[in-house]
Amino acid sequence: QVNLVESGGGLVQEGGSLKVSCAASGTIFERNDVGWHRQAPGQEREMVAEVTSSGVTHYSDSVKGRFTISRDNSKNTLYLEMNGLKTEDTGVYYCLVREDYGPVLGVFDFWGQGTQVTVSS
Repeated sequence: QVNLVESGGGLVQEGGSLKVSCAASGTIFERNDVGWHRQAPGQEREMVAEVTSSGVTHYSDSVKGRFTISRDNSKNTLYLEMNGLKTEDTGVYYCLVREDYGPVLGVFDFWGQGTQVTVSS
């Protein structure tokens, strides 16, 4: 059973910084692609940043240059460091672990419960 617990969200002023974390258990963390998605009120969930098992990172255009995703496989933990925060970064941030069960069973995404990030103007 994969379990993901996010922490570190909160209220920050525009231009400020915040770092959120995701502790994973029940998975061979280092073998998985992982990432952060977010959902603003009334909007669909969107990809923010992802990092593959080999360390390749991908960012949405809206956060590129401001956010940094990283992983510590020894601690089974995923991080997202957010700098230069904007009001449009407000939303619930969800941790994702993508388990690959092979060609027959395919890929399955596990999600955390989310952590609220609010950026005030």
